Amino acid sequence: MRENIFGFTIATGGAARLVFGYDSYGNTCGQRNEQIEGVRLSGLDQTDKKYVFFLDPCNIDIVQRKIKSMALCVSVCPDEELKTYQDLKRFAVHNGSELCSYELAGHKYPSLPERFDKCPKLPVPPSKSLPVFNRCTPVDISCYAKFAEAVVTFVSDNSVLHRLIAGVMASKVIIVGLCLLALGDDLICRRLLSAVSQGELKAVCFSVAGTSILWWMYIDYRLTEAEMSRDNAQVLLVYAIAATVFTVILLLLMLFMRKRVALTIALFHVAGKVFIHLPLLTLQPFCTFLALLLFWFYWSLVLLFLGTTGNPVQNEETGLTEFRLTGPLQYMTWYHAVGLIWISEFILACQQMTVAGAVVTYYFTRDKNKLPVTPILSSSLRLMRYHLGTVAKGSFIITLVKIPRLFLMYVHNQLKGKENACARCMLKTCICCLWCLEKCLNYLNQNAYAATAINSTSFCTSARDAFVILVENALRVAAINAVGDFVLFLGKILIVTSTAFAGVLLLNYQRDYAEWVLPLIIVCLFAFLVAHCFLSMFEIVVDVLFLCFAIDTKYNDGTPGREFYMDKALMVSYAKIWYTGGI
Repeated sequence: MRENIFGFTIATGGAARLVFGYDSYGNTCGQRNEQIEGVRLSGLDQTDKKYVFFLDPCNIDIVQRKIKSMALCVSVCPDEELKTYQDLKRFAVHNGSELCSYELAGHKYPSLPERFDKCPKLPVPPSKSLPVFNRCTPVDISCYAKFAEAVVTFVSDNSVLHRLIAGVMASKVIIVGLCLLALGDDLICRRLLSAVSQGELKAVCFSVAGTSILWWMYIDYRLTEAEMSRDNAQVLLVYAIAATVFTVILLLLMLFMRKRVALTIALFHVAGKVFIHLPLLTLQPFCTFLALLLFWFYWSLVLLFLGTTGNPVQNEETGLTEFRLTGPLQYMTWYHAVGLIWISEFILACQQMTVAGAVVTYYFTRDKNKLPVTPILSSSLRLMRYHLGTVAKGSFIITLVKIPRLFLMYVHNQLKGKENACARCMLKTCICCLWCLEKCLNYLNQNAYAATAINSTSFCTSARDAFVILVENALRVAAINAVGDFVLFLGKILIVTSTAFAGVLLLNYQRDYAEWVLPLIIVCLFAFLVAHCFLSMFEIVVDVLFLCFAIDTKYNDGTPGREFYMDKALMVSYAKIWYTGGI
């Protein structure tokens, strides 16, 4: 799909027009052109004229985000300021580069009456060509100042924003260090999650100690600092309250739900072993993020190509020739947008399938010393050879649900403040229902990929088998999802709060930094992003392990010839649950 659009833009000249540029008569610069019916001065040989020159480069339509000036193909960009029409004539004679419309002779510029409409606006600023896109760009971009004027004025006049930006610039070294600390916190948190039963007391102690220190620092700041540091004291108060809430919730969880999380603890313990035996799992978020970045770059490039693809059309307002998609082709941009959603979901599904295949290999290998050298690589190869259709179907189903949800969100934003309360409630209800459906399908798809990795069946068959297994173990699924998701959420909060706590200590130690708010927000956002990416990977591993465990207990009973594949920790937990009649 992507290749077809890309090939279409190249075949129809859209890519060439974007890269080399084209003039206001439909001629592509640097090429020999064909005559366009009904467009004068088209079909010119512009082989020697490789640069696009705008007669008034500062005449920019902010709404349409494009230059409204007439464009010409020239052989040389003016490298000096041209103040008079005599200067234009001299430049044309000496350099062979005529800066007025093609029908005007260069040596007659000063005397032609058309010079006011078809010659560049004086004075012509010196310009140079862009490295890749051959456009003559003014060296002094002061004429674009109106775009930045509002931003600059806002920043300079807004004392709060100015202080925040100054605080970020002053503490940039600390911000980088804290971002690296967030990566280390993630590794520590995953280690704690893999030994939940041993790490509970440590987590509680850490939370209590951190909360106490934050309250002490807040009281110290209120008593010792001047009025100008009240903002920092408010930041400390917010973090102290958040840490207190986190500590109370953690204590309640440990006190009242400990007996009901035996299977979850065992699964977390085995998941930690999976990461030890399959260390390349840690790199999966990086690989997926890199693949998404490459695809988004490619998608944006094709979108730019589409902007210069189509049939030549004269703009009724300016009389300039533009290229637009007409007829059925005008919907190609929407087709391209659907591709953005589908392929993004496809890449994420490939990650899930790859992880599922590697975890399934680990679980169903009795002797862990006989694991393949690189289970992740083996799983990736199986995906590319056998299961791309499965992943494509699963991601397409998610796309079919996501598109109407995004459309309804767009409609809701467009009608904000205009629709009545009933319509607003109906829209929000539909959006919420579609979001819930999307989450359920995502969960079912993930288990379908695991079933595919186990049985090598098609997507529909695997989805049915996974659904049956999940229904048969509904109470276990509910317990694991409720407790497991909450524990993982607490893990994310732990990473963010520990990183923020370290940031507060460092910024408090270096009291030269006047503002803490924005640096701490940046660090916390980065820490949450890291925690979400890596702990989501941990969650996928736990879910796949549970499906393997459910299938293992369904078809095996531990008797000779039907031995369990599960880890000893899981076996002990399963035995306790079976003897006590638990879930």
